[in-house]
Amino acid sequence: MQTQQPLVIERSYNAPVEKVWKAITDKSQMKQWYFDLDDFRPEVGFEFKFDGGSDDKVYHHICRIVEVAPCKKLKYSWSYEGFEGMSYVTFELFTEGITTKVRLTHEGLETFPQNNRDFARESFTQGWTFILGTSLKKFLEKQAITAG
Repeated sequence: MQTQQPLVIERSYNAPVEKVWKAITDKSQMKQWYFDLDDFRPEVGFEFKFDGGSDDKVYHHICRIVEVAPCKKLKYSWSYEGFEGMSYVTFELFTEGITTKVRLTHEGLETFPQNNRDFARESFTQGWTFILGTSLKKFLEKQAITAG
C-alpha cells in the first residue's frame, strides 16, 4: 500500500486562539459545528465515538486522543467500527495578530478500504472543507457579526 500525502486544509478565523481552542475541545460547542459527541475531554488517551457519514450510510467513528498542547495542537486517531484502517486528525492553531489560523491534517486515509467512495480522499476533502470553511467559521464568527 502506497502512503499518500496527508490531507491538509488551512483556514483563518476572526477569533482569538483561546476561543478557537474552546470550540475544538468543548463538547457543548463542538456539537454546534462538528459532531454531537456523548463526551469529550482534551486528555491523552481519552476515547470518544460518534456517528457520521453520507445520506446513504452512517459510520460509527472511534477516536482516541494521542496529543494535546493547549491552544496549540490536538491530535487523535480516527477509525471506523467494522472497517480496516487507522488515520489521524491533527488540529494546529497559530495566532496571527487578531486572527487564528487552523491547520487540519488528516493522515492515513489510504489505510481505509479504497473500494468505498465514502473513504475516498475527495470525500474527506469535501467534508473537512465544509467543516472548517463553513461550519466552524460561522460558529466562531457569529458573535463578532452580531456584536458589530
